[in-house]
Amino acid sequence: MKSLLALLKEYWGILRRPSVHYSLGFLTLGGFIAGIIFWGGFNTALEATNTEQFCISCHEMRDNVYVELQDTIHYSNRSGVRATCPDCHVPHQWTDKIARKMQASKEVWGKIFGTINTRDKFLAHRRELAEHEWARLKANDSLECRNCHNFDYMDFTKQSPRARQMHSSALASGEATCIDCHKGIAHQLPDMSGVPGW
Repeated sequence: MKSLLALLKEYWGILRRPSVHYSLGFLTLGGFIAGIIFWGGFNTALEATNTEQFCISCHEMRDNVYVELQDTIHYSNRSGVRATCPDCHVPHQWTDKIARKMQASKEVWGKIFGTINTRDKFLAHRRELAEHEWARLKANDSLECRNCHNFDYMDFTKQSPRARQMHSSALASGEATCIDCHKGIAHQLPDMSGVPGW
């Protein structure tokens, strides 16, 4: 049986042995450093694209939905707590955030091809865009809403009778989620004619 010192010398020899031009130790250390740099750059880019300034840097957002947001309670309210674009459209948990970013990457095609680059085009696609977002929020049980609005801490006694009834029944049972009742909470609703219940 080899001694610990002999094993260490053997492993040190492997690490020092050159591949074609560099030792395995150098390649390992280089890969580790490159990984840190890549991860730092990736995370920095991810956070840079997760700001309101980034969202409204294209006029499609700045001149349409961002203007509407400014007239809502999510933008200005008595408590001074303001929701930004990523607060409502990007989940906070890392894995959910990455999935949403991958999903949003296909929206870049709309920007490149000018799908909604004018007000008229935006209004023509408004309902379709809203329905995609409502379906996404419905599928994830309004995850972004719940990042700020924690159902477990709602005081039903301070809510209107209608809100109290809906929150304590449909929302508590899982029959409904936030977006089922709160469409148009931060942006104007599209033309809902022909939709039952509107």
